[in-house]
Amino acid sequence: MLAAVALGAFGAHALKPQLAPELLAAYRTGVEYHFYHALGLLAVGLAAQRLPESKWLSASGWLMLAGIVIFSGSLYLLAVTGVRALGVVTPIGGAAFMLAWALFAVAVLKTA
Repeated sequence: MLAAVALGAFGAHALKPQLAPELLAAYRTGVEYHFYHALGLLAVGLAAQRLPESKWLSASGWLMLAGIVIFSGSLYLLAVTGVRALGVVTPIGGAAFMLAWALFAVAVLKTA
């Protein structure tokens, strides 16, 4: 969460005057998903207190972290560098996010 706040503030104050509107929008999307999935990692941590042996939950957490690095990270880099080719890896991070939430659901439903 600290990194998401810091990167959001950096984007709002330091990058806003420097970036084209579409690159700033990509950066903001990265920050937004970074926040959502940092909260998701908190949810995984809380669920892990009740399900400490769940491999599904563990995998969910690792995939959320990978999604933050790949999805948000690629958008941060794309915005700062302008290298559009970085957008090719963004969907991999998005897939990691989706799989993370699916595994989170499996972990919770298996306990019901």
